[in-house]
Amino acid sequence: MSPRPDSAFLLKIITPKLVLVEADVDEVQIPSTEGYIGVLRGHRPLVVALGRGALSYSQDGETESFEVEGGTAEIQPDRVLVFTRAVEG
Repeated sequence: MSPRPDSAFLLKIITPKLVLVEADVDEVQIPSTEGYIGVLRGHRPLVVALGRGALSYSQDGETESFEVEGGTAEIQPDRVLVFTRAVEG
């Protein structure tokens, strides 16, 4: 695996059945129960409850998104771990 660019961080989207995404990304938009949270590398540590909505991320200029419903996200300066039950995308 090649070194991660300075602006990139690890994103893992984990469901009960599989790891849906494990990638170095530049940005993540997370639908929390309080509204959307934008995450870039270096974000302060935070744990949030997921609401219902589109979780999107940017990687090498391309954007992907998934509809999620419920779960949690653990945000660290160098990674985001998303644990969710329902994913459509």
